[in-house]
Amino acid sequence: MTNEPTVLARITPAQRAVVARGPSARQKAAIIVQFLLTEGGSLPLAKLPEPMQADLAEQMAQMRTVDRRTLAAVIEEFMAELDQVGLSFPGGIEAALAMMDGHISANAASRLRRLAASSASSDPWERLTAMPVPTLLPVLEEESIEVGAVMLSKLPVAKAAELLGKLPGDKARRVAYAVSQTSNVDPETVRRIGISLASQLEAQPLRAFQANPVERVGAILNVSPALTREDVLKGLDETDAGFAQQVRRAIFTYVHLPKRMLGRDVPKLIRVVDQAQLVSALAASGEDPEKQAAAEFLLANMSQRMAQGLREEVTARGRVKEKDAEDAMNQIIAAVRQLEAAGELALIQDEE
Repeated sequence: MTNEPTVLARITPAQRAVVARGPSARQKAAIIVQFLLTEGGSLPLAKLPEPMQADLAEQMAQMRTVDRRTLAAVIEEFMAELDQVGLSFPGGIEAALAMMDGHISANAASRLRRLAASSASSDPWERLTAMPVPTLLPVLEEESIEVGAVMLSKLPVAKAAELLGKLPGDKARRVAYAVSQTSNVDPETVRRIGISLASQLEAQPLRAFQANPVERVGAILNVSPALTREDVLKGLDETDAGFAQQVRRAIFTYVHLPKRMLGRDVPKLIRVVDQAQLVSALAASGEDPEKQAAAEFLLANMSQRMAQGLREEVTARGRVKEKDAEDAMNQIIAAVRQLEAAGELALIQDEE
């Protein structure tokens, strides 16, 4: 008993509170976090609101030791509360909208995002991180170098690298250098930039078409007859040469196979293309040098036995009607696109 005042003098006010009335809710949270971290657990604390992260850190800084009985009681209470949980909901409006994707209208989702943007507690960078690269790229291209540097610094490394790789070389170099100058940017400035970018993107009107005009025209011309395709492109050259050039790059037809497809992917294509259609396409390739090059590309990248068998079938097939040839070649391109969409192959881009 004589040592009790000395012992009490050495403990902190937070510990005296624990002794007197048991741990508070904040102290219990600190105890659970400390216990899990000590046991090697991984906690996504960064997903908590920043004020809550600060409160937790301050509480942990005030505490020193907790006796075994208190620790056991807190853990038991925590486990009992977990056992009572029957259903959990996603945190944040973006997670909720991702879960409800396909079940609510695009207009409703856009309105909810705008309401979330006006909330003071909303983190704009969480919403920006959830946006796809094609949505973020136009903003990065149009914004100043300094804003672009902040944007890349806040996004996940993989997404930032993908965005940087899609910028023109000169701007990419300037933005990359500007990232090195962001060490002294204060958090409030970063937050304001995030709010501005998120508001700008979320305020954009909904588009009736997901694909851009170049992709839509290119997709239509991909399956159009060759004479129609060339006639349309000639007209586009006269009307808008820049747009015509972009459309030409978006077009992918049978004659582009050697330039756009890797030889190792040909066996995957052969497995999904109807053999009769393949034979028709190969048989119709003999008169045109570009089509002949595409046919030789396919034959050269399959087994010799299969190639020999196809050559024999082509000889027996004879002349192919122009419409049948177009249909067969379009079937091959459709199969390539199907494999690309499934992630089975990757096409070589013109820039590469």
